Amino acid sequence: MASLRRQRPRTPLAGQTVLITGAARGIGAELARRAAARGARVALVGLEPEQLAAVAAELGPEHLWVEADVTDAEALRSAVQRTVDTFGGLDVVVANAGIAPLTTVMTSSAHALARTIEVNLIGAMLTTHAALPEIAKRKGHVLLISSAAAFTVLPGMSAYCAAKAGVERFGDALRLEVAYRGVTVASAHPTWIDTDMVRDTEEALPTFKATRKQLPGPLGAYTSVEACADALVENLETRGRRVFVPGSVGVVSALRQLVTGVVAEKVAMKVSAKRVPQLERDIAALNGREFGRNSVGDRSQGAA
Repeated sequence: MASLRRQRPRTPLAGQTVLITGAARGIGAELARRAAARGARVALVGLEPEQLAAVAAELGPEHLWVEADVTDAEALRSAVQRTVDTFGGLDVVVANAGIAPLTTVMTSSAHALARTIEVNLIGAMLTTHAALPEIAKRKGHVLLISSAAAFTVLPGMSAYCAAKAGVERFGDALRLEVAYRGVTVASAHPTWIDTDMVRDTEEALPTFKATRKQLPGPLGAYTSVEACADALVENLETRGRRVFVPGSVGVVSALRQLVTGVVAEKVAMKVSAKRVPQLERDIAALNGREFGRNSVGDRSQGAA
């Protein structure tokens, strides 16, 4: 039977300019490869110059990399301006940069909690703010990398969940603000993508890994970074309002009130009573280290 789903009109990436933050590795780097393969000119933005240069060299001489911290508004404006000066404009921006703390609220420093919000949420806002005037000129597209953590919860991820829920709400409000300008806005909601950031967390915190494996269905499963990038690059052309990775996460989103409701919370409380003390012992063994090894001293890059 033919699908009854309406096919979205496509805006081919060939000839378009795409700026991606957190592009040195993980989701950002893989999305850059997919966009370039479809003919886009890509500006890679992040904080690991050697990694960024290597990805740009792999993509070819028609692409660009710029070192910038997503919490630095002036650096982002400079990155956007350099992109526009090089390519003549900007069609798509992907706010992907993110970090995840290796702490609970009780064991965290105030800095780690604030830095998680600053990079994941404020960074997405500042990236959008810097790029939006140029995006509006071309009636372009904004893709904000949120997470399934926007509508689910897990011990040890309080700041991360708060940030990613904020990214989703930011995108929903932004969509209303810019629709009349012809700009489209999407939020992406991956679960566990096989990136350095996720591997760092599970290597450092065995209890966290054990807890993740007990989660039901897509909430506990790994998805390859390639599959995630495939879903995201499709969004850059179809310009839909949501991307779920894997697709079954969309069901979890639709049932978010049930997932975070009283009954589910009571079940989770029983598990957490055992797991959280174990998790905090794992954290204590890190001797004060609060972010993954690939977070470059907790600076903003990686994959959300």
